[in-house]
Amino acid sequence: MAVPTAGPMHQAGQEWLLSSAPDPAPVLREWELDEFGEIPSGTLWRVAEAPLVESVAAIRRIGPDRLGPILGDVYSDVAWWLLPPDLGDDLDDLRLFTVRPAGWVLRCPPVLHSVQGRWWIERPDGSGRLTDPAVLAAAFGPGGYRTRTEAP
Repeated sequence: MAVPTAGPMHQAGQEWLLSSAPDPAPVLREWELDEFGEIPSGTLWRVAEAPLVESVAAIRRIGPDRLGPILGDVYSDVAWWLLPPDLGDDLDDLRLFTVRPAGWVLRCPPVLHSVQGRWWIERPDGSGRLTDPAVLAAAFGPGGYRTRTEAP
């Protein structure tokens, strides 16, 4: 099975994701078998893990123009947020997050379709755009991040 493509943005997103892999060939082989590809974090992004339901609510608060790639898994109720590689301590006080160290392996499907209940809620688009950790922390915080149009 060939890895599906659907336009330049999605192809660019998949290429960007693969550029994080030390060797993209094994990842592509896994995707062809409808399995997860294993891509280590650290070079272009880091990973913060949070519950899926709370992540969906935060996605709505943040809005599409400020989101980077987010991977979700319906079976494990987890979302993985791709954040800047130089991630500081913005999420340290939020108990819902587990920040993974550089080198942690993200087991992910290709950009265009799901595998075993795991899919890109927000797909990589190839631009390298990542969610701002401070905005993410605010969206999960007590008052929640609000766009200007939602502010009281």
